[in-house]
Amino acid sequence: MKLVAWLDELSNDDVNIAGGKGASLGEMWNAGLPVPPAFVVTAEAYRYFIRETKLDEKIREILRGIDVNNSEDLMDRSKKVRDLITNAKMPKDLELSIIESYNKLCEISGGEETFVAVRSSATAEDLPDASFAGQQDTYLNIKGADEVVNAVQRCFASLFTPRAVFYREQKGFDHFQVALAAVVQKMVNAEKAGVLFTVNPINQNYDEMVIEGAWGLGEGVVSGTVSPDTYIIDKTDLSVKDIYIARKETMFVKDENGETREIPTPEDLKEKRVLSDEELKKLAEKGILIEKHYNRPMDIEWALESGEVYMLQARPITTLGKEKKKEAKKIGEEIEAKILLKGIGASPGVVSGKVKILYDIEEIDKIKEGDILVTKMTTPDMVPAMKKASAIVTDDGGLTCHAAIISRELGTPCVVGTQKATTVLKDNMVITVDGEKGIVYEGEIKKKEEAAPAQVVYAGAPIITATEIKVNVSMPEVAERAAATGADGVGLLRAEHMILGTGVHPIKVLEEKGEEALVDVFAEGIRKVADAFYPRPITYRTLDAPTDEFRGLEGGDDEPEEHNPMMGWRGIRRGLDQPEILKCELLAIKKLREEGYKNINIMIPLVTSPDEVREVKKLAYEIGLNLGKDVEFGIMVETPAAALIIEDFIKEGINFVSLGTNDLTQYTIAIDRNNEFVAKYYRENHPAVLKLIESVIKTCKKHGIKTSICGQAGSRPAIVEKLVEWGITSISANIDAIDTIRKTVARTEQRVILDAIRDKKDMGNF
Repeated sequence: MKLVAWLDELSNDDVNIAGGKGASLGEMWNAGLPVPPAFVVTAEAYRYFIRETKLDEKIREILRGIDVNNSEDLMDRSKKVRDLITNAKMPKDLELSIIESYNKLCEISGGEETFVAVRSSATAEDLPDASFAGQQDTYLNIKGADEVVNAVQRCFASLFTPRAVFYREQKGFDHFQVALAAVVQKMVNAEKAGVLFTVNPINQNYDEMVIEGAWGLGEGVVSGTVSPDTYIIDKTDLSVKDIYIARKETMFVKDENGETREIPTPEDLKEKRVLSDEELKKLAEKGILIEKHYNRPMDIEWALESGEVYMLQARPITTLGKEKKKEAKKIGEEIEAKILLKGIGASPGVVSGKVKILYDIEEIDKIKEGDILVTKMTTPDMVPAMKKASAIVTDDGGLTCHAAIISRELGTPCVVGTQKATTVLKDNMVITVDGEKGIVYEGEIKKKEEAAPAQVVYAGAPIITATEIKVNVSMPEVAERAAATGADGVGLLRAEHMILGTGVHPIKVLEEKGEEALVDVFAEGIRKVADAFYPRPITYRTLDAPTDEFRGLEGGDDEPEEHNPMMGWRGIRRGLDQPEILKCELLAIKKLREEGYKNINIMIPLVTSPDEVREVKKLAYEIGLNLGKDVEFGIMVETPAAALIIEDFIKEGINFVSLGTNDLTQYTIAIDRNNEFVAKYYRENHPAVLKLIESVIKTCKKHGIKTSICGQAGSRPAIVEKLVEWGITSISANIDAIDTIRKTVARTEQRVILDAIRDKKDMGNF
């Protein structure tokens, strides 16, 4: 009987001896990966402990007939079992084996008493088809032989926490077929720590990995107590595709007494980016090595201490579908409703339901089937409630927190890291949760599918329309999905996400890294979309980020506080006030054209005066870019001013206009579309709005200027019919609306032709 095993004695084949965690650490150790030294108190030792203390029959008796869906019964019986185990006297030979092994680990680590982490490692955890991770306990910063023995015994007891009992019952595991080993590992006093997924677990993109990181020990990230930064890495070249900088209110550290403490994060670190590009590359390289070694997607815990990377755990990702997918399933049309909260989309799906806020585990019974569970952060004890919930929303956490992992396993939509869900939402409030986009909307939202009229049959053949059907692209990451719609091009490529994705204010990029670095940010984002659509045209809109969006970026402290940012310092007025940023955008276009990308057009947002067109052209000319000749150049018509003097803009020399109906509507009828008190009055089909649109299209048509629409109205069939009748050149719609809009356009064009033929016949008869 082997009571203790060292990592060099273990491999993946030893789950029955060392549990999933211990076996995986042994596998990585022997593969030469950077794993801190450790020994494992084996599963045989656990069984020996239960047998020698004669607890097996007592435990069976306590658990006999348990109703795990009765929270009170589950918690009561669980506590009785754990009390039995922690109060039992450990067999002397097992105790001595642990003490001797700890002393040896201290010698390996430098001779003095060493701080260790004592981690539970169940023989059924981290299996490819079931994740038991997080159900048993971990004890950090344990020092001294007696304390290590005590921590091992508490790990044994944690095999019977309510969450573990519930999960085994649900999965059909016999409580005594599962044993528990305890990993005793030298503690890494991490300055930064987190989790790495070698496959993006949200969209199941095998060409991406996700790294989450926070300050201090990794306990906060794994438990979900801390909302970590999230980095999306391109596995083909290890470049950073996207960055989400979270506000990290607290961090876990080892204090002067060696105890693990949660403390407030220093003010200067709360919104500071945790990981540098160099650190991300180091972690990504290790992640790829581990994935190759295991030959499967892996979920890895990591830590950084004094610049050195350590791997603390690796387990298979258990929430991926059987088929490799590049994109998550489509979930229907874009949702239009008041946004209550934004966070991180952690598990896809759209669900409406009643809010039930869980402040304490004692309230778990208030969650009924179909309710939306809202809490600061889920704990494994909440799994019974999570099973009943139709969706989950949390204040804290990231893609790899408990709520995210369990939600994906359950197939339940989940939004984490909202920071204020428990204060903004109220019990019994009806909300809609979009777990892919990370948005919580007010009220119940039902999606309606647009069906083509019965008399129109397309017979599966491609639909050809004279009016071009283009697509709106908010971020480069969706370019392939957008291109797959068969759209004729991109009518609107927004610049904002290229900056927001870096987490750094563009002025800060310029000051710290220089002009070339900012040019590259824009060029890389545009290039991804241009590649996906080539040779189809894409239309890039220069930055239109309101001050409230830029303020949250690193270096955004100097952004002004505006009462109404939507009518403030944004669009081309800001672009011309900060020409150093606009210049970088123009240089990015020039750079890409020199690389052979001839399919890029450019337009400027929120114009109100022909002077703005002249100034932009002048700035472009100074860098060697002739707008209107080298590259097609246009303006957004988003204000009544632009619509009413459209001929003045045409005289300045533009190739096209694009109608931005979202802003045009709010500015025409004096409705702030983000104001819940007047949202019901917001109508894109208001007669005044439609009259302005019609006037612009017909005036441009008279002068040979192309017209497009990229606002939300371009995704509305009823409005699209009018646009086609007025002679619009192209329509740019949301990705999920392309098929519907294409059919609407084809049907309308056919009707216009038929009406013209009938009118001609009538005239002839007359």
